[in-house]
Amino acid sequence: MKSLAGFLLRRLIGGVPALLIVAVGVFLLLDRAGGDAVDAYLASVGGGDAQMAAALRAEYGLDQSAFSRLTFTLGRLVQGDFGWSVALNRPIGPVIAERLPNTLGLMGAATGISFLIGSALGLIAGRRPGSWADRLLSGGSLLLYSIPSFWLGLALSVVFAVRLRWFPVSGIETIASGKTGFDRFADVAWHLTLPVAALGMIYLALFLRVMRSGMVEAWGQDYALAARARGVSERRVALNHAARNALVPLVTMLGLQAGAMLGGSVVIESVFGIPGFGRLAQEAVAGRDAPLLLAVVLVSALMVTLANLLTDLAYGALDPRVRSGGRDAA
Repeated sequence: MKSLAGFLLRRLIGGVPALLIVAVGVFLLLDRAGGDAVDAYLASVGGGDAQMAAALRAEYGLDQSAFSRLTFTLGRLVQGDFGWSVALNRPIGPVIAERLPNTLGLMGAATGISFLIGSALGLIAGRRPGSWADRLLSGGSLLLYSIPSFWLGLALSVVFAVRLRWFPVSGIETIASGKTGFDRFADVAWHLTLPVAALGMIYLALFLRVMRSGMVEAWGQDYALAARARGVSERRVALNHAARNALVPLVTMLGLQAGAMLGGSVVIESVFGIPGFGRLAQEAVAGRDAPLLLAVVLVSALMVTLANLLTDLAYGALDPRVRSGGRDAA
């Protein structure tokens, strides 16, 4: 237990320099970009004079040097304060607290469903390589993986929301419905069905192909051949031996795809009008709101770091040799 706690602590401390590099890098990139939030605001209200622009920049501290703004921003981040959004005219912390759960729900549901179904179908395809099931699933996954997520989202929206009217076109829940408890949960799930399907089906195809490849490789290993030579049924060999080892590269892919899925949620949230983290990044870019965009990138980097940490923990559960090796190395 102490070794696990030490491992978690080392990984969390090791992620701090990465977050610092991300913060400084994003700040410098945004500082080099043309224009700022004041320019975007004046453009949205039809323009303003130079005196008004100077007053706004002085109010939000945009008239200071880049080094002064960087040190002030880093000091504020250390205290857990993301600052003030010029575009939204609100503190950034509460805005992130409102938007982040929507994106986490979308990503969590899409990841869980695509991982479970993709690994199950990959097990079926890899259990008997070359069979009709393997060819059908492999061909279907290749076709599905080649479809852009935004096109798939639009197609699902047109068919199931516009023509059949089975699901809502956009939004996260029914506006002013007054629903609470399980009724609200069901309403949110109803609204997220199409976005989750659009985001998850692409990764379902990826997980299917990775699981299938792992199963094919596992069938040729000594432990699988020995189990079959002892008379163990093919089903038990597939489930108890081959599948467990085939899950290791799948978990690796799951951790690597955390950042890509977060990026994909930006497109899906825009297609379905979901007020999530992805749309918040889009609003920050459109409003040239550097503090808001910096906060979005930092929280995104933290989410990817935590996803990779969970991946490392999953390694130990799937393969005790990885866990014991990590402890010995410690």
